[in-house]
Parts: sequence; structure tokens; C-alpha cells
Amino acid sequence: MNGRDASPPIIIIRRKSSHSAHHSGAWKVAYADFVTALMALFIVLWLMNTSEQVRKAISAYFRDPSGTGKFSGSSSGGTGESVSVAKDDMSSLQQKLQQAIKKRPEMDKLKDYVQMSVTGEGLRVELMESERGMFFESGSSEPSKLGHEMILLLAQQLSTMPNNLLIEGHTDARPFSGRSGYSNWELSTDRANAARRLMEASGLREGQVVQVRGFADRNLRSRAEPNDASNRRVSVIVRYQDATNEDAKEDSKSPSTTSAAPAPSQSPAKREH
Repeated sequence: MNGRDASPPIIIIRRKSSHSAHHSGAWKVAYADFVTALMALFIVLWLMNTSEQVRKAISAYFRDPSGTGKFSGSSSGGTGESVSVAKDDMSSLQQKLQQAIKKRPEMDKLKDYVQMSVTGEGLRVELMESERGMFFESGSSEPSKLGHEMILLLAQQLSTMPNNLLIEGHTDARPFSGRSGYSNWELSTDRANAARRLMEASGLREGQVVQVRGFADRNLRSRAEPNDASNRRVSVIVRYQDATNEDAKEDSKSPSTTSAAPAPSQSPAKREH
């Protein structure tokens, strides 16, 4: 055999195809990460637009999934503990109290003397006196029969909430007459304190009332008519839960009785309140 009969060698080149890489599952992982991030974004946006109460409930659940926390939503069965009333819920509380009053036939005559309003401090419930006396005996810090029932009703409704309470006493501009050394300052403070004692005896938890205030005639409801009977009133303020601070916690240990200012000298009195 000579060189002319030898055939050239056959060279086979095998190329590795990368086409199969397009069929791997790597894209699925990336897509799942994207969907998870998108869902997290939607949850954050939703939480930003919910009430403080809902945010606290969700936070309580993640801190305590077993459900021993006190916030609503922290357990499937509920703990029986009430949810605090925040700013967004004060109007609902106002409607609840108004409905509770309407359900009591004996309270129908009081509807014009009970005023409720949502203020910067909380829900204010004002028990206003009539000319002859409605909630308290004339010139006295002793609650009347109707006043006793009204204060009892408020205590029953407010005792279910953890919100702190403030109680204020007010008089009209007429100087108090009755006994020497006793003025509108003492009367306004004593009426507020009498309401506190009755409410605490009717179901309020210990320390729920954090302050008792006496204003005498320094915070008139009707400044145009300083002697009007509506200026004589006792106010119960349901504080916003998020307004409770360290000072309020200190006050809750021992309810305080205060006057808004030093008692001025009283001129000779003309009538009792």
C-alpha cells in the first residue's frame, strides 16, 4: 500500500449545546422572590392605612402567637380582655353610651342634660344641672337619685375598657352659700370626687380614674350666661389610650384630687347651687 491510497482521517467535532439551560428552574426561584417582595410591599402599604388598634393587634399576634396577649386578634378564642379605645374609635364609644342611655326608660328625662363630645383630650361626657338640680342635690355634693343611676350607668359602660378617666367638677358664677369657709372650689371638687367614689364602687377597676379636678366657675360652659344652670356640671373624660404616659401611670397608683387654681376670696353669697 502506498501513500496515494491512504484516505484522510475523519475528524468529528462534538459541540456542547447550552440550549438546555433555558429549561432549568432558576427563573422560578427569581420569580418567587419577586412575588414575595411584592406581597410584602402590599402588606406594608395596607398596614400604613389601618388604625392603631389593628396594628397593635397584629403586632401582638407575632409577639405572642399562643394568644395570651391582651390585644384583640392575638388569639383565635379571645382572652376576654377588652380592647382600648383609640382616637379613631371615640365616636363609636359615644354612640354606644348614647344607645345605653336610650335603653333605660328612666333615663329619657336626662337626655337634654347629658352632652357628649370628642375633644383633643378624649371623649367628654358632661352631666349638666337643671335650675332645680338634676344630678346632685342643691348646694350639696350628694348625688340625687337620678344622678346616682346615671353615674352607675357610666361606670358599668366604662369599666369594660382599659382607658383612663378624668373627672371634673364645675359651678356657675354665683358664689356658694351654705357654710363658712366653703366655696365653689370645694363644691366643684367634692362633686367630682363623689362621682369618682360612686363609679369606683360600681365597677371601675382600681386606678382607672387618674385625676379629679375642681374648676369652680373658671371654665364656664356658657360664658355669655355665667349664672346659667348648665355651667354647673360634672364631666367624665375618657382619655385616648395612646395619651397614657408615665405621669398617668404614676397618677393611677393614687387618684389625685386637684383644683384648677387657688381659691379666690368669695363675696357674700346669694343662693346655693
